Amino acid sequence: MESKEQLLSALQELKIDSRKKQKSGLPFIIASVFIWIAVLGVHLSTLPILTKNMLTFCCSAPLVPMAYFISKLIGVDFQNKDNPLTKLGILFAVNQMLYILIAMWVYAAVPEKMLMVYAMIFGAHLLPYGWLYQSKTYYVLSVVVPILVLYIGCNYPTVAVAVLMLFIEIVFCICLIIENLFLNKKQSY
Repeated sequence: MESKEQLLSALQELKIDSRKKQKSGLPFIIASVFIWIAVLGVHLSTLPILTKNMLTFCCSAPLVPMAYFISKLIGVDFQNKDNPLTKLGILFAVNQMLYILIAMWVYAAVPEKMLMVYAMIFGAHLLPYGWLYQSKTYYVLSVVVPILVLYIGCNYPTVAVAVLMLFIEIVFCICLIIENLFLNKKQSY
């Protein structure tokens, strides 16, 4: 029984290390703000919906390089190679790529709902990061984002989804900054 407790304690330490060194994935969420600004710009344009949708996919392409650059600016260990849970975090992100196939199908089948589905996939993929970073923000937003986006996406134009996501991403950043401050405060005691 003691070995199980030791294992759980070691896992807890790895999660705290990941949260601390990577600031709960904050560089990716900050980068997402810029991506949703770009997506909003695309959906405010007068381009045809299929072009808007293709450009939406293109807007996401620079996420990782942007997050890397932001991590350097805010002092985050982007790779945290010493922590085996980093590979798990990458697996969580790669898993989302499988669900993007659904958005690609919607792109052709129901183009005016593609952004809604895309945003729902983004929101839902946050759930395992709640566990990894021990973050209530990730847990809450993993449920709230898909539900809110579904409602807005079914009742308003695509630009409303982009505005909502931009707002959510900004709030997300603020909440993660606060969570990280509390983590640092707890550890200094």
